[in-house]
Amino acid sequence: MSDIYVPGIKSRFDTEKLVEGLMKVERIPKERSEKQVEQLQAQKTYWQDLSRRMTSLRDSARFLYSFQNPFNERMVNISDPSVLSGTSTRAASDQELTFTVKQIAQADRFLSDPIEDSFTVEEGTYAFSVGQESISFPFRGGSMREFIELLNRRGRDKIGANLIAVQPGKKSLLIESRITGAENPLVFSEAAEALGIRVGLLEQGKGASSTSVQEETLTVAPGETAFIPFSRGEVAAQDGILAFEIATKVLTQPDSPLTEDQADAPQDTDENRSSTTIPSWTPLEPVARVDDMRVLHLTYADGTNTALPPIVDSNDFSAYQYRFADIVGDKIDQPMVSLEIVNQNTHREVSIRNLQLMDPGGNGNFQPRNPISVAQDAVLSMEGIEITRPTNKIDDLIPGLTLTAKIPSDNPIRLRVEPDQQAIKDAIISLVGNYNRLMADLNVLTRNDERVIEELSYLSAEEQTDLRKRLGVFAGDSILTQFKSSLQRATAATYPTSAHRDLALLAQIGIGTDVRGSGGSSGYDPARLRGYLEINEKVLDEALQTNVSAMAQLFGSDTDGDFIVDSGVAYAFEILAKPFVEIGGIIALKTGTIDSQINQEQRRVETLERQLALKEASLKNQYGQMEGAYNRMERMSSSLDQFSQQGTK
Repeated sequence: MSDIYVPGIKSRFDTEKLVEGLMKVERIPKERSEKQVEQLQAQKTYWQDLSRRMTSLRDSARFLYSFQNPFNERMVNISDPSVLSGTSTRAASDQELTFTVKQIAQADRFLSDPIEDSFTVEEGTYAFSVGQESISFPFRGGSMREFIELLNRRGRDKIGANLIAVQPGKKSLLIESRITGAENPLVFSEAAEALGIRVGLLEQGKGASSTSVQEETLTVAPGETAFIPFSRGEVAAQDGILAFEIATKVLTQPDSPLTEDQADAPQDTDENRSSTTIPSWTPLEPVARVDDMRVLHLTYADGTNTALPPIVDSNDFSAYQYRFADIVGDKIDQPMVSLEIVNQNTHREVSIRNLQLMDPGGNGNFQPRNPISVAQDAVLSMEGIEITRPTNKIDDLIPGLTLTAKIPSDNPIRLRVEPDQQAIKDAIISLVGNYNRLMADLNVLTRNDERVIEELSYLSAEEQTDLRKRLGVFAGDSILTQFKSSLQRATAATYPTSAHRDLALLAQIGIGTDVRGSGGSSGYDPARLRGYLEINEKVLDEALQTNVSAMAQLFGSDTDGDFIVDSGVAYAFEILAKPFVEIGGIIALKTGTIDSQINQEQRRVETLERQLALKEASLKNQYGQMEGAYNRMERMSSSLDQFSQQGTK
């Protein structure tokens, strides 16, 4: 049935098959061009992949000798991190120090007596202060929880409060300062003071924690001296505080009493007028002006004294406060007997009032009843030198080093600042990894040997299949062959370092083509001839511990003193890769040429497609005409046969 011919449905001569057979031959140039385009696009991809590999190698190489190189990174090793911790920057120098954390900085934290859940806070203005910071807010009255919420909103990073359930149905109020340091005590005032007493946060101070020595105003005229004596019970402890208010009044003209002659001179009245001639009066010369603001002195039992810092002119009373430990120096053990006001000024009155001796552990006239912690400074000993700071984080002691005191301890802590060996090691491993990946691509692209793929045992089956497509694609490219050889020479070359011959080769820090370990030969391994690098971590770790500075020079150094790196393994890698990956470099030119070839082949394909379409239409037309002619001849033959048959009848 396959030979049955149906006019208009099936071609008698299978024209389509004939045309397709002829067109298959005609399409060969087009298919060849399309395949060429695919090959060019694949080559462009291979060059781009090579560019990425080279860029990775260049970046990891440049990182090892740039100003951000890991050889300048520093780390802090501390014998007991639970007592003291530390961090360092690149500015820190290598050193080893001994610390003792005598005291950590704390803030005031006060706990109240247990209070009922139904406790209400009265209406009022509640004021607190922490050192120089003050907080004040009105409260309309309400529950303790509402008060705490308002205090936490207003206090922010200065003061906080919380309720702690200490007994069933009862809670204690915890109010804490969030600023550490002895100079930042938590002080209650106004309604806050009454609340503190009411809930058992505060209690009346005892002893000399807050002793008033001179409440009334004492005014000392120009040129005069006054004493304010201390009783034995008033003398504060070594950590006591001297507080007072002082004001000055600058006079336009000092008071000048009359001389004795002027006082005895007869007055010019009608009774004593006479014919005697009275000599003319000569005014006194003006007094020389003296300005001396150092008017306060602490006097000791041995008769010596210490001058307090100068005061500042102010018509209004200004508050002053000094810690005895800061002002008495080596007289800390001497009993203090008085405060002396020596006013040597000629044009200034000095007034003082509200002189008090206070204990910093107290809270104004009150002291905490249940202190969890009190405001104090961090005290550390560094190589026997005592260091005091208001916070536990100390970043101004050693350049580039930040210390954090955690807990006090009598045990000395050893702190060592040294190069960050792990950061250096990671950077070197990254460089070797990028080098080996690039070398693997170069071996595959420039060689027609399946073994270069089989040697890469870490590849998956899919990755190996992909590499087989690339095998030997650039086998005739001399530029890549030379580049690969240059890389291999760079890894085996010697470089100048401060250690000279002891550290001039990569192999001396455990990096090379055969550094798996000492001992007997491991046999012939052709993979080692491909230029891949290995790392002996034991040798590398030893080099990191002994001579980091020479290692840095091995990867990049300045040999001519112009502050520009001009030698080293990493420098050599960067110089070799730069012409390939820079803008307008070798790879850019290669891919640009390939793009031009792709465009040319694509235009040729488009032209061939048009020509093939015309050719196919022409063949179909010709075969159609031939089949039509054959059909006409067949019909004519059939007609002649019929005519002949009719003639014989």
